[in-house]
Parts: sequence; C-alpha cells; structure tokens
Amino acid sequence: MGMLMDLVAGDAREILLAIGIDDWAGLHDAGRFSAYLSLGGRMDPGWLDLFARAARDVTASPTPADFSDSLSQLESRQQSRLVGIVDRNVERVDPHWVDDVAALPPSQIDRIAARWIDLIELEECAVDADDKPILREAAGDLVEFCRRARDAEDVLLAWSI
Repeated sequence: MGMLMDLVAGDAREILLAIGIDDWAGLHDAGRFSAYLSLGGRMDPGWLDLFARAARDVTASPTPADFSDSLSQLESRQQSRLVGIVDRNVERVDPHWVDDVAALPPSQIDRIAARWIDLIELEECAVDADDKPILREAAGDLVEFCRRARDAEDVLLAWSI
C-alpha cells in the first residue's frame, strides 16, 4: 500500500494544468471540475478492481469491469507535458466504467462495501476494524464521484507510488 491516487473529472487540459502546477487544492473547485476524489495513500490500486468485483457479485451484473481494465494512456502530447514536471502518472478512465459505477443502486452500496472488505481480506490483507468504516465511506464516495463525473468530458486518474 501507500500509493497516492486521485480521480478528477473535467477537461483533461485543465486537469493536467492543475496537476502540472501542483494545484491540488484547485482540483476541489466545482466550478472548474465536475468531480474530485482523493483515494489517499492507504489504498492499493488493486482494491479498485476488488470494488468492481464486489459490485458485480452483489448486483449479479457483468459490470462494472475491473478498474485496471478501464485505464488507458493519455495521448502523447498531453502526457509529454507532464514528463519532468510532476511525480504523478496520469491515465484516462473509460467513461463506461464511470457510467457503470454511477448506475449502482443506492440500496446496494452497503452490501457492496461489505463484500469489498471481504474480498480485500481474502485476497490482499487483513483490514483493521478502524479501517472498515473508512472503506465503507470510500465505496459511497466512489459511487458519488462517478455520478458527478458521468457527464464530464474526461475522467483522469493521477497516481504515484
């Protein structure tokens, strides 16, 4: 664990500019960006795949796909602007993944969060009792982020180890 991850929805050029000038506080500006979610430094990126799997298990649906399968590199011009400027990698999130997570039924979020925690414990590591409420909240935050990001031009993941 220990990977910093942030999801940002809006215009990719504006997101890259904010990241490039280290304006992390500006990413919270709802007037500039549709949605922002910091996943902090305590979450392993594979846990987002487990979140998607938990959603599929609970809803008996083939979606959302694994998060890692939804990521793609930015076009070279956009990515090249970041080289040497920031210590974050930036990838585009497939809009279908965002739509699928946004469509998760609100009545199922608690069950999805519980299944997510079970999967993390089964496949990754033990989850401290103190961290379980944080993960339950993160599940709801992730769904809410996707709902706000649904109509955004782009959704980007900025991450670093």
